[in-house]
Amino acid sequence: MGASGSKARGLWPFASAAGGGGPESAAAEQALVRPRGRVVPPFVFTRRGSMFYDEDGDLAHEFYEETIVTKNGQKRAKLRRVHKNLIPQGIVKLDPPRIHVDFPVILYEV
Repeated sequence: MGASGSKARGLWPFASAAGGGGPESAAAEQALVRPRGRVVPPFVFTRRGSMFYDEDGDLAHEFYEETIVTKNGQKRAKLRRVHKNLIPQGIVKLDPPRIHVDFPVILYEV
């Protein structure tokens, strides 16, 4: 239990530099000052869709088909969930863009 390996080694980019004066706080301070790699914008413009297309081209989160079940001489209609022949929706454009979940900023209303 406890802290994960990246936090224990001081590589967590959003850690505060107030605690401790060891190499962990120095590494965290450097991570805030000099981002590694390319600069990532704080906005998210697309996401993976959570819906599916069926064989008819209908779009929905879940698909069901009606089946007739005979029990004790009585016919009953039951819904059975369809799992086969579904195509994922793919990438969906967000309008308006969202703020990335890992962007370290506090939002407040004045």
